[in-house]
Amino acid sequence: MDATTAPHHIPPEMPQYGETYHVFELMQNLLEQLLIHQPKDPIPFMISHLQQDNDNGEHVSDAPDTVLIERNLGKRIDPQTGEIYHTTFDWPSESDVQNRLLVPGGISELETARKLLEYHRNIIRILPAYPKILKVINADQPCVDVFYQALTYAQTNHRSNAPFTPRVLLCGPLGSGKSLQAALLAQKYGLVNVHCGQLLKEAVAVESKFSELIQPYFQKEMAVPDSIIMKVLSRRLSQQDCVQKGWVLHGFPKDLDQAHMLNSLGFQPNRVFFLNVPFDSVIERLTLRRVDPLTGERYHLTYKPPATVEVQARLLQNPKDTEEQVQVKMDLFYRNCVELEEFYKHAITVNADQDPYTVFEYIESGIINPLPKKVP
Repeated sequence: MDATTAPHHIPPEMPQYGETYHVFELMQNLLEQLLIHQPKDPIPFMISHLQQDNDNGEHVSDAPDTVLIERNLGKRIDPQTGEIYHTTFDWPSESDVQNRLLVPGGISELETARKLLEYHRNIIRILPAYPKILKVINADQPCVDVFYQALTYAQTNHRSNAPFTPRVLLCGPLGSGKSLQAALLAQKYGLVNVHCGQLLKEAVAVESKFSELIQPYFQKEMAVPDSIIMKVLSRRLSQQDCVQKGWVLHGFPKDLDQAHMLNSLGFQPNRVFFLNVPFDSVIERLTLRRVDPLTGERYHLTYKPPATVEVQARLLQNPKDTEEQVQVKMDLFYRNCVELEEFYKHAITVNADQDPYTVFEYIESGIINPLPKKVP
């Protein structure tokens, strides 16, 4: 890449590709192995290492040697079926099977102790090779418990510490506080605040190439088609500030089709939050909002009442804030919410019916903490 053409623009697909295919972890692991083994020819070594399965979790069953020797001494084998039994833990119920059981070779106390010595000599050199995926399980307990602990660990979503550019999506019904939380995130972390509805209004206000397409729908108070929304949204999310700083999106998608459209254009959020607010709380938040027609000042009859009776007398309610209108929008949101939650399987649900700064702390913790990474 020619340094004289700097600054170089980062394609939006680049960080998303790195996150999807865990490029950071891959390079980190490769560098660690190079430094540990220091091969004379690193290229074939790296190729060989990449061809190996290095993602699976490793677990070691651990128990005192005396316990292991005792277990081994109790083994018995059925010469007819090859089935393994144990004098303490798994003794056959049929007397004819009991009578024909034999002691297998190589399980004497001396032979078992020799094998354990060899194991301890080698295991101390093996364990350092798996520092981040190793799980030691106490094997001095019922075998079923050991099995389920190993199974649970294998199915655990291990966390990735790879750096990432936040691409945050806030979903929630009208009045759930999405705009406030987006503003707080943008202010603290420098993310680009992308409000879909506001984006459409700005496109019309600056008389952009999209204004002629959007304006007729605004004038008729009709919904802007998804195809137009995606063009405006795609242009904004592709700009360099969004690619470099990250973004917080709200107001879109509102249904499963829109979510698929967003993904198909390469704008997959890596943090998704559903702001959950009971219907009664939304009604209280929205239907009690008022505006002063003289000053444009916004009030709330409960949380921010006007200072004088004179001001209160002239306050007006936006027709969109009537209980009937709010009910219609809430019903529409919850009709689509289930499919969106299924689509964004790793989304975090937040109780947004509390102090907004408490809500922000929950959202913030979901952003700064590493996401789980599924181990195959």
